[in-house]
Formats: sequence, C-alpha cells, structure tokens
Amino acid sequence: MGQYWDHGFQGPGGWLIEKSLTTLNQNCPISEYNTQLWNSGDEAQKDQARKQKRRLHYVANVLVVSDPTHPENEGKVMLYRFGKKIFEKIKDVMQPQFEDEKPVNPFDMWEGADFKLKVRKVDGYWNYDKSEFASPAPISEDDSVLEGIYNKQHSLAEIIAPDQFKSYDELKAQLDRALGLSGSEASTATAESIAEDNTVGLTATADETPWAETPAPASTSSNSKDDTMSYFEKLANDQ
Repeated sequence: MGQYWDHGFQGPGGWLIEKSLTTLNQNCPISEYNTQLWNSGDEAQKDQARKQKRRLHYVANVLVVSDPTHPENEGKVMLYRFGKKIFEKIKDVMQPQFEDEKPVNPFDMWEGADFKLKVRKVDGYWNYDKSEFASPAPISEDDSVLEGIYNKQHSLAEIIAPDQFKSYDELKAQLDRALGLSGSEASTATAESIAEDNTVGLTATADETPWAETPAPASTSSNSKDDTMSYFEKLANDQ
C-alpha cells in the first residue's frame, strides 16, 4: 500500500488540483503559501489555509471480486484509491484494540479477508461507515491461481518517480493562476476534468468504478502514520 498528498481547491482564477511535492519530501509552494496564511494570525486567512490544505490519499492493489456496476472489472487486479475512513478500517483489523480480537492482514492471500465496499450518501457526502471485512478465507485453494494474482500486481514503487509530479515552479504558476495573482487567463476547467487528468482515473464517485488499471502517484514518505505504514509493509513482505 502506498500514499500520496495532493491539494484540491477553487480560487478566484479557477480550480487547482495537483499532487504535492511533499509526497517526495520536497518543498511545495502550495504548502508554503498555506503556512504563511496560517501564521498570519488572521482568522480569514487561516480559514483559507484550511480549505487549501493538502489531502492524504492511499493506494493499494486490490482483486476485484464483485463489481455489479462494472462486471468487466471482476477478476482483475487493479489500483484502488481511498481516504482516511477506509484506512482506519484496515488499521483496525490489522491492529485490533481489544485482546479478544485476532489481527487480520487483509492483504494476505491465504488468511486475508474480502472488503465489502458499501457507500451511502449522508448529508450530501459519500459515507463509507457501513463498509466491512468478511471473515478471513483464502482467495483460492489453487496455488497457481494465487501466483497469477500476485504477478498481476502493480508496482507502487514505480509510481513515485519525480516525473509524476510537477516542478516547484510549475506548481507556483498553477497556484498564482488559481489565486488570481498572475496575468494568466483564468482557467475554465472543471474540478472533474482536472482530477481526471491528474489522478489517472482514481477519483471515481460512488456510482463509478472506484479503481483503475493505470497507476496513480503514491508513496511511503515520512509522516505521522509512518509506524502503521511500516507495519503494513512488514506484513505484506512476510507473505
């Protein structure tokens, strides 16, 4: 499983949806600008910084067992992008809080568990609270089937190449345009079109396919969740 940061907001000059260079542990002009806003002490500027803050996304290889909306995806190994809510559900089964709960590595092909993605709309927002894991069970009793699935995985390590991110200067120009600070013409692009260009199909809504066959930027860069991510990687390497 990998992770990456991005920014997504609409300013006077249009939308900005870009992957953050902080994913690569590099300086990002958008994060720097938000820090200036926050440190100003002005509540209006701090509120703007909140709206423009970076967002953390996770990406993992998944075997699509059932997809009624897009049955052509069933049986494929694809990339699934998800946020904090589902990450916490994964963490809860891998690192249970109670002594009577046995840890489960859902990524294990022999002792893992299917994830049932259940999406509702609550107060106008997509809600994943009903999503849950099934009981642990092997994907197949046939080792050749398991080997075939394993060999179809996408390499997350290859997805964080520097050429997958815009340069500091390019991001600064995008930021100035979105904020209406440059002489460039305001963008008329929609949030959906920009997101589709930048995240290679991994921004699907609940009524679309939530996975993609093409990679999206991800990383295991240092952040407050390093311990958990390292734990996930250790379990995956122990398979």
